[in-house]
Amino acid sequence: MATFVLIPGMCHGGWCFQDLVEDLRGHGHQALPLTLSGVSERAHLLRGGVNLDTHIQDVTGVLEAGDVRDAVLAGHSYGGMVMTGVADRLPGRVAALAYLDAFVPEDGDSCWTLASEQERQWYADVEETGYATRPLPFFDPRATPHPVASLLQPLRLTGGLASVRRRVYVYADRDVRSAFTSTYERLREDPSWTVHALDSGHNLMRDAPRELLGILLGAAGPGGPGTPPVAGGW
Repeated sequence: MATFVLIPGMCHGGWCFQDLVEDLRGHGHQALPLTLSGVSERAHLLRGGVNLDTHIQDVTGVLEAGDVRDAVLAGHSYGGMVMTGVADRLPGRVAALAYLDAFVPEDGDSCWTLASEQERQWYADVEETGYATRPLPFFDPRATPHPVASLLQPLRLTGGLASVRRRVYVYADRDVRSAFTSTYERLREDPSWTVHALDSGHNLMRDAPRELLGILLGAAGPGGPGTPPVAGGW
């Protein structure tokens, strides 16, 4: 049995993984869908000091308090920033990383530095308090503003990430102007990564649930890089 720790993207809570959680548990695994501080049902925690470090601590706290080991961290979009920081800080508790159409940052990167100009315009559309970026109009009605400091703070890495050998990237190739295209093109040439391209929009959990489930189940297994992809994978 594996333990999947699921980290949502901007403005979303753990609810965005609901169907995926049920499927993973149906296969006998433990699945922990998280909601980060200041968002969704944790919106009451929103304040100016909620930043990327806060969100990393949200996840490391769950791993430590639950004594979770050999976790598969799966992060969607912004969640890639968070899971990278978590794996760097607690590499001994992480067996695999699965980036779901997500940022794959290096030391010193932030969402702001990695984003396109269009995305930066969105990040700058803050609500009246100045603490959070408004959700985009087409988001799920449950989406809430996202702490803007988490988008601006650079990620600091200490080298612990290097010990996590099993790394998977899942690219949604339906969006021709995706912010993650360059990441996908770079990682598919790297033999230390297993890379999949799915016929899906950015919301992989909604658009390609069967394929995504197969990829995550594979990430939990002994294979890692070099494991044959499921149908629809790269």
